[in-house]
Order: sequence, then C-alpha cells, then structure tokens
Amino acid sequence: MAAEPLRVLLVDDHAIARNGVRLMLGTAGDIAVAGEGADALQALDLIRHESFDVALLDISMPGTGGLDLLRQLRAMRPDMAVLILSTYAEDIYAIRALKQGAAGYLTKDVPTQVLVEAVRRVAGGRKYVSPSLVEKLAALVSGDSTASGHDVLSNRELEVFKLIAQGEPLVQIGERLHLSPNTVTSYRARILDKMGMTSNAELTRYAIEHGLI
Repeated sequence: MAAEPLRVLLVDDHAIARNGVRLMLGTAGDIAVAGEGADALQALDLIRHESFDVALLDISMPGTGGLDLLRQLRAMRPDMAVLILSTYAEDIYAIRALKQGAAGYLTKDVPTQVLVEAVRRVAGGRKYVSPSLVEKLAALVSGDSTASGHDVLSNRELEVFKLIAQGEPLVQIGERLHLSPNTVTSYRARILDKMGMTSNAELTRYAIEHGLI
C-alpha cells in the first residue's frame, strides 16, 4: 500500500503565490497541499480542525505576521514542522525565524526541487538550512557576527520599519497590516527610539545600507 502523502498547510495572503507553490509541490507525488489560508485567523482555524505534517508560511501578511503566527502554531502543534517561504532575503528574517522555532527558511525564488526537498526534510524532523545561512549561523555561534541595529525590533516593528523605509504613508501601512493609524504612529515612535533615529529619512538610509529594502 502506498504511503499517504505529506500534508502541507500553505499560508500566504496572495492567491497567485499559493497557486504557484501548490503547483510546485504537486510535482513531487508524495506531497499534497491539504489546506490553505490567506491569514493567521484562517490558518489557526484549520489547525484546530485538521492535522498537517508541515506548515509553509509567508512572513508578511495582514493582521498577525508570519513570525507571530509561527510561535502560535508551534505552541498549538509542537509536532508539526513550520517552514518559512518568503520574498525577504535570509539576512533579514532567517535567523530570527529559526530562533522562534522554524524548521527552515526559504526565499520564494528557489527551484522546485529545493522546495520539495525542504518540505520532505522538515517533515522528517530535520532542519533545512541553505549553505549561505549555515555560514551566517556558524559566524553567530563563534562570535564573529555582530548584531544589526534592527535586531532590537520586534517582529511587527520590523514589518512597520520596512514599510516606512519604502515610503509608504502611515495610513496605508495601517490598512495593509490591519492596524489603526494611532497604533502605526506608536510603532514608528518606538522604532525611532530603539534605533536611535529621528526621521523617516534616517530609517530609509539604514534600510538601504543593510539590504532591508
């Protein structure tokens, strides 16, 4: 009797992205996208009623972000592997995601065979870490890596920071992240304080210099 395919929960607020990932995983034969959510609320509802081997999460979503959702999923289903699939480069989020319980981190430009292998690996209880990320982790462990200024920011603060640095108005940031204008303004004030900066221009310059945008 053939083994049951690995059940994947796919969480991304872009339907086109979900379709692409579903098609990529569909080539494997032993992996099936068994549930899809566009945000954290949908993902958590699916987790309460169904069982999955791997959750595949985007980082940036409206409402609760991917890293905050990661912590909730790990608390609810510690036996389920969580793999981050993001447009953001490893330098920004990968180590943060691994520290918070992710089994691996991939960028969305990876080839199909890499994505398939990563899902299989984390479903088997192992980690998936790219060669470049291995070097970063080795440097971190050996003490050769210095912390970046944005490492002091929370997950949500980092999201708001990047959007401000990209020039998005505070009202639009609030709409995108499902936050009130006052909340976004408060985040901006905390970000400036933590980063030791006084203006959006400084945030933008820092983000460009550190490859955050």
